[in-house]
Amino acid sequence: MKRILLFSLLGLFSFQSDEASAPLALPEHFPEPTYDLQAMPWDGRISELGRKLFYDPLLSRDGRISCASCHSPFNAFAHTDHALSHGIDDSVGQRNAPALFNLAWKSHFMWDGAISLLDQQALIPLTHPSEMGDTLPHILGRLRRNENYRNRFSKAFGDTVISTQKLLHALAQFQLSLISDKAKYDEVKRGNRQFNEQEQNGYALFLQHCNSCHTEPLFTSDRIVSNGLPPDPRLQDLGRFRISQNPKDSFRFQIPSLRNLSYTYPYMHDGRFDRLKEVMEHYTREMVMLPNIGEELTAGITLSFADQKDLMAFLFTLNDSSFCFDPRFGFSR
Repeated sequence: MKRILLFSLLGLFSFQSDEASAPLALPEHFPEPTYDLQAMPWDGRISELGRKLFYDPLLSRDGRISCASCHSPFNAFAHTDHALSHGIDDSVGQRNAPALFNLAWKSHFMWDGAISLLDQQALIPLTHPSEMGDTLPHILGRLRRNENYRNRFSKAFGDTVISTQKLLHALAQFQLSLISDKAKYDEVKRGNRQFNEQEQNGYALFLQHCNSCHTEPLFTSDRIVSNGLPPDPRLQDLGRFRISQNPKDSFRFQIPSLRNLSYTYPYMHDGRFDRLKEVMEHYTREMVMLPNIGEELTAGITLSFADQKDLMAFLFTLNDSSFCFDPRFGFSR
């Protein structure tokens, strides 16, 4: 069914080129991707077009906001300047901009899981009035009038036709390339390095208390749950309920990956915590036992101060600086 829906969305357009495109390099210690790479293979030429589009404010109504405005490569494609995302006309959104990496393994997107296909995801920020705030006809018109983009689309797809499907697919192809798999944790799993004693203790604590929700090696189970975070009355954000209209989904949000935590603060869907220590305090002392809290959290989490230090030492092994500063993912002229 997913394959049928994907082809329906993308319109069965074909990609013509004489150049052979190398396949996407998938980490051997990762599970099979959720994204159907057989139905829609990754193509480096289309990904490169997507990289150009990702950094171009031409996609926003006022020509000042790009995808990278809220998803900086130096922050693992998250944003650290403010808790909530900012958009055109100095507008402020309701949620923190999530990090973007290892998206081929995700089954839904946005904090509330509103989108289930990566090739659809960009529709929301492109058209949301508090983000990039434009319409698809206006965006496509600007791209079609731009000779540089006509040439780029021709190189990527084999013709100069610029459509919604190709725009979204190019952005998705670039995001598929954002694979973070070179942290110390990954090198340990590959047998190239070892944890020190504190990191090993932290790893054991992680497996005991955290792995059911933040499942290794992706460090997310990709589920949508309530983590006992007290609702912020100023935002009135009901989470997944806004999509499903099911009261059981109130205050449920997607579980983020714990990779690259040193780069992706502030934390939580509303960016309320600036420091990892505050996150620890939430889970060990400040959780609110909401009626629909995740069952793994109902008994609470007990960690001594020493345990918390060891756990954080392990979490720091998930930082992948090479990903954040990889020139392949940076600004494209």
